[in-house]
Amino acid sequence: MDSRRLQRWYLGLAIVGFAVPGFVMIRESIRSGNILFWTKPGLTTTELFANGTSTAFALDLFGVVAVALMFMTVETRRLHMRGLWRYVALTLLFGLSGTLPLFLRARERRLADPPASARGAPRGRPSPLVTQAP
Repeated sequence: MDSRRLQRWYLGLAIVGFAVPGFVMIRESIRSGNILFWTKPGLTTTELFANGTSTAFALDLFGVVAVALMFMTVETRRLHMRGLWRYVALTLLFGLSGTLPLFLRARERRLADPPASARGAPRGRPSPLVTQAP
């Protein structure tokens, strides 16, 4: 699959990933007054760990989020991408299902057109082992 097509797929998945759980989150925020599940942490925790099934899903998701945030951190540094804080904030506010494809789209764009520093262009002063012609 070519890069542009992959970027469009990631963008579509990001829209769906924000919209579908976002709809439920907004509806629940209005019903309970627990805005984005942050304003009443006790209620969020109680409902999240209400039974074994939801606990298993929650713990699995926490593990996936930790791995995804580590991946985003490593990749933003490796590819000299800016704005890691945006992906962390979006993950904490809205979840991973929209944020991860959004990050993957930005990563794919960077891979398709890397900056000079990521392409192996020399940085800083030249090595003393390389002699300069007069």
